[in-house]
Amino acid sequence: MTALVGRLQNSSGGKASLGRITKRGDDYLRTLLIQGDKSAVMSADKRDDPTSRWLQQLVARVGWQKACVAMANKNARILWAVMTREQGFDARHVSVKPPGKCRQPASARQPQTCAA
Repeated sequence: MTALVGRLQNSSGGKASLGRITKRGDDYLRTLLIQGDKSAVMSADKRDDPTSRWLQQLVARVGWQKACVAMANKNARILWAVMTREQGFDARHVSVKPPGKCRQPASARQPQTCAA
């Protein structure tokens, strides 16, 4: 999926992270995502769901074209998650960040730090 959309994918320490949408990958799929999200951005003021409210705030902050690309990026991430986890999409899903690992100090004088 990442290669089809042209997303950068990095792996560090066994954890894969998805980057931004690039011009690499399938032009047609990327065009479909952007075109679909243009209509979502342009009609966001007519709807009152959480995504539309987010889009309205984003358009006010960065402009409608960057908001379209941001929405396409968000939809590409959703598509990737649905395809890799083989579960249906739940619009009300709230992700929970796992607790961070604590790093032991090098000496007794330093406080223990935990990554958030």
